[in-house]
Amino acid sequence: MPDPALLCCCTCPDADSAQRIAEALVAERLAACVNHLPGIASTYRWQGEITTDSEHLLLIKTTTARFEALRERLLAMHPYELPELIAVPVERGHEAYLAWLQDAVADRTHDC
Repeated sequence: MPDPALLCCCTCPDADSAQRIAEALVAERLAACVNHLPGIASTYRWQGEITTDSEHLLLIKTTTARFEALRERLLAMHPYELPELIAVPVERGHEAYLAWLQDAVADRTHDC
């Protein structure tokens, strides 16, 4: 049975940090694909104040087996004091794409 896929959301303050995180996650096989959505506006409460900032949203595709390693790596690289990282299970999808996703994040440390 395949490892369930996850769609993770993470906001970044700028294009450079978003690109750096996306490239590292894909290069390290923690994510199969990361989409960048620039120019979003986020309104939130932080330290007692309501704030609105321009951010970049990352849509990260991974699996449940790779999530903890992805979380650790993302938190280590992220410039925010409290980075957003939300994972939503993928209930359905194009089977061929989901198979590709599984292969793209497969742990290759034990390959010969």
